[in-house]
Amino acid sequence: MSRDVIIETRNLTKVYRDFWGRPKVQALKALDLQVHQGEIFGLLGPNGSGKTTTMKLLLGLLFPTEGEALIFNEPTTNVAKNERIGYLPEESYLYKFLNAEETLHFYGRLFKISAAERTKRVGRLIDMVGLNSAKHRQLREYSKGMQRRIGLAQALINNPELILLDEPTSGLDPIGTAEIKELIRDLRSQGKTIVLSGHLLADMQDICDRIAILHRGELKELGKVTDLLTVQDVTQIKTKDLPEAALHEIRSVIARHGGELLAVDHPTTTLEELFLRIVRESDLHPGRRRVAEPPTRSGSPSPDELAGSSSKP
Repeated sequence: MSRDVIIETRNLTKVYRDFWGRPKVQALKALDLQVHQGEIFGLLGPNGSGKTTTMKLLLGLLFPTEGEALIFNEPTTNVAKNERIGYLPEESYLYKFLNAEETLHFYGRLFKISAAERTKRVGRLIDMVGLNSAKHRQLREYSKGMQRRIGLAQALINNPELILLDEPTSGLDPIGTAEIKELIRDLRSQGKTIVLSGHLLADMQDICDRIAILHRGELKELGKVTDLLTVQDVTQIKTKDLPEAALHEIRSVIARHGGELLAVDHPTTTLEELFLRIVRESDLHPGRRRVAEPPTRSGSPSPDELAGSSSKP
């Protein structure tokens, strides 16, 4: 195992059995992968594909049926490794009667962090996840998105080297999702290794360096996001202010070389980018709004035509 390999699985397999010990569900089948230091690694797949099972096997919460998993070059059964790991489960199991500060102090004491250091970390983490205005409210009053934020802060209280995040943006609105993704990038810049699991394609595409696609417990694809998303047999040409005559000439060149022109169109943005741009512009220009004009039916006079006709004698 190389020094820069933080996680390695070899033939990792998990079979859930019924009361009588008979195989019931094969949640994971012969998983082989490596996660390197300082990267954001994504476990991608639909519900039931084995993502959460993989997380629990890495943490030592489950025992493999076959194969093995190593973290920091140590077996996952070595509980000492957990002091170097932060974990955000799919559902945060937090004490609802505590507030945000009390929650983080509680988990900080479990890691035997001194009171002075806890106070500094708690304040920094609450500010980092954007809960300053709600830090004195009990968690039972939190929305699901706010619970994900305090859950993420709890996962970072021990300043971990490896961070495992199961559906980290679940329950967050687009603005909150963008903030959490930026926070994950910041953690990578600090040299931390992050493993994400999820099924939201846009989130994984934006922040992951490499992804593993799981389906029905099997590894279907593994590699860099840029490599997996590049369509190798299609060449895209972008131009600006190109006259029609030049475009016609390009079509002729493509046909002469035996190629096929698939499309010439305008680039598009994403719904997330559009939403965030509108929100940011609204913050810069409060009170400004756009009024949608009612569509006019074919053959019917438009409002301008009606106004023009009414002004005639």
